[in-house]
Amino acid sequence: MFTALTTHCSHPSSYSLGLTGWPLGHSLSPRMHNAALAALGLAGEYRLYPAPPLPDGAAALTALAGDLRAGRLHGLNVTIPHKQAVLPLVDSLSETARRIGAVNTLWARSGALQGENTDAPGFLADLQARFGLPVGRALVLGAGGSARAVVYALADAGWRVCVAARRLEQAAGLAASLGGRDARACALEPGALSAEQGVDLIVNTTPLGMAPHTGVSPWPDGLPFPKSAAVYDLVYNPRETRLLADARRAGLAASGGLGMLVEQAALSLELWTGCSAPREVMYNACQG
Repeated sequence: MFTALTTHCSHPSSYSLGLTGWPLGHSLSPRMHNAALAALGLAGEYRLYPAPPLPDGAAALTALAGDLRAGRLHGLNVTIPHKQAVLPLVDSLSETARRIGAVNTLWARSGALQGENTDAPGFLADLQARFGLPVGRALVLGAGGSARAVVYALADAGWRVCVAARRLEQAAGLAASLGGRDARACALEPGALSAEQGVDLIVNTTPLGMAPHTGVSPWPDGLPFPKSAAVYDLVYNPRETRLLADARRAGLAASGGLGMLVEQAALSLELWTGCSAPREVMYNACQG
């Protein structure tokens, strides 16, 4: 699993950092990272670099990779829908990123593009901070790049995981590649989910609930939640998604993804700068 950097600060005169993905209007990352740079006394800026889904966004991703290799960018986060799309552009993957098959953090070393995944350790750290759950059974909604990190983290920690997606073949492929005997797949539809009533944890990795899909839940209408499950929604903006509201109304413990956002961002910042990230400053920056 990912190990946080502990070296001393080493930095250029000014950092150029950013986030690519689509859409990005909801992102709190610039506010959070710019506050962290200021707290560390580091000059620089964290910006948004929108890139539409492939194939339209291919040229933008290639250009960003070139900027990293040339030193015009010092670090880049990657979010939906490009966490797997950027893989062909990367020269070297960490063991965690290679096993997950998705990256969310890029930087260059001697002109070679490096890829890491801080989503997995970021998710697991916040999950334990919020719920302190013992290892059990988890139901992961979605099978994209974020789901890959979540399934990897849970399976690696000893959870038994069911991956639920509308495309059953995609869920089955993810479960087989990451979880082995501890992961399986089911359809993201009421009939299949009703058989998963004994789970201890539900994790939403889909964008449903995030703009422009606010007011929408990935959990099927009218289907009761498992009675003792905790619910974790990776969506962090809005803070209270329909999934979280419905789960709390059903009496379940529930948490959004803001803590994971901060933790994965802190780990990325530590990779880029060698500095210990000011997590409290980053979290507070997201509250405004």
